[in-house]
Amino acid sequence: MRIPRPHRHDVVIAVAGLLCGLGLYGLDLHVNARRDLLPGWAVLVPLVVTAGLELLRRTAPRPALVAGTVAVVANEFTVGSLVTIVMFTDLMYAAVVYGKPAMARRLPFVTGALTIAATVAAVLWWRDAEALMAGVLVGIVCFGPAVTGAAVRNHREAAETARLRAEQTALLAEMDRVQAVTAERARMARELHDMVANHLSAIAIHSTAALSIGSADTSREALTVIRENSVQGLAEMRRLIGLLRADTGEAAPVAAPTLDGLGALVEQARVNGAASGLEVVLEDVRPEEGPRLPAPVGLAAYRIVQESLTNAVKHAAPGRVCVRLSLDGGVLTVEIDSPYGEQCSGPRAPGSGAGLVGMRERVALLGGEFSAGAETDGTAGREGLRWRVRALLPADEKAVRA
Repeated sequence: MRIPRPHRHDVVIAVAGLLCGLGLYGLDLHVNARRDLLPGWAVLVPLVVTAGLELLRRTAPRPALVAGTVAVVANEFTVGSLVTIVMFTDLMYAAVVYGKPAMARRLPFVTGALTIAATVAAVLWWRDAEALMAGVLVGIVCFGPAVTGAAVRNHREAAETARLRAEQTALLAEMDRVQAVTAERARMARELHDMVANHLSAIAIHSTAALSIGSADTSREALTVIRENSVQGLAEMRRLIGLLRADTGEAAPVAAPTLDGLGALVEQARVNGAASGLEVVLEDVRPEEGPRLPAPVGLAAYRIVQESLTNAVKHAAPGRVCVRLSLDGGVLTVEIDSPYGEQCSGPRAPGSGAGLVGMRERVALLGGEFSAGAETDGTAGREGLRWRVRALLPADEKAVRA
C-alpha cells in the first residue's frame, strides 16, 4: 500500500512542533513538573509521536487522531509537554476539517459529551469548585478544536457549493447563449432564403431562356423579368440588412411583409412562371371583417406562399398553381397546389431542400401543423399528381404568444 506524501505545510508544523517541544524540554519547562512516575526523558516519547502524526493530519486524519489521543494520555503520566497538547488540538481540528463527513459530524458532539462527562466526574471526585477547571481544560483541548474545525469545514463546503452553483449558472447561461445564437442564425437563414431564393430562381430561369432562345422579343422579355427580380432582390436584401441593424440602433426597423402583399407576390409568380407554362391563381376566402392576424402568423403565411411559388416556378410541370387562404375557428389555413411532374417545359433552377425545412420550422415555432408532398386528384396517370403544401397556423394572438 502506497503511503500518501504529506503536505509541505504539515511537514513545517511537525518540525516546528518538535523543535518547540525540545526547546521546552531543554529549558526544563513542563506541565506536570512534580510528577515523577516516569523518568524525565519519557516526556519526549509522546512529543515525538505527536509530531510524527502531524505529517498525517491531512492524508490520514482518523488514524492520526486515534494515535494522538493515546499519545496525549501518555503525556499526562510524564512531566508533561505543553507542545504535545497543542499538537493534539491541531490533530483534533484536522480530523474534523479533512476527515470523512460522518466523522466530522460526530466529533463535535463526542467531544462535547466528553467535556461534560469530565467536568461532572471531576466535581464528584474532588468535590471542589476548582475541579471545574478539569472540564474547562478538556473542553479547550478537545471540544474547542472540534467546533472550530466544524465551522471551518462548513464554511469551505458552503464556498464550494457556491462555486459549483456559479459554474452551473455560467454553464446554463452559455447554453442559453448558444441556443439563442443558433435560433437567430436559423431565423436569419430562413429569412435570407425566402427573400432571395424567389428572385434568384426567376433570374436563373429567365437568363437560361434568354441564352437558349434566339428570339429577340423573348430575350427582351426575359431580360425585363431579370431586371425586375434583381431590383426586388436588392430591395429585400436591404430590408434584411435593416432588420439586422435595427437591433444595434444603426437604422430604423423596416416593416415585414404581410398577407396584404400576396396579390403582388402572386402576380410576380405569374410573370416568372409564364416561361414554364404555369398559371398562378389566388383564392383568398377569408372573411373581410375577420380579426387581424398576429404579425408572426402573417409573416409565416407570406413566406410559405412565397417559397411554395418559388418551388413551383423551379420544379412544377405546366399547369395551374392555386394558392388558397381560409380562416376558420381561429386557424389560418394556407394551401398551395401545383402540378407535379419530373419534367417541366421551361428552364429549371436547382433546389437544395432548405425551403421545405424553413417552412416546417416556421410552422413549428407557431405551434401549427405542416405537410407537403405529392397527392392524386383522382385522374389516372402522372397527370393526376399534384404537389400540395398545407399549413395550419393559429390565428389567435394568445395562442401565438403562448
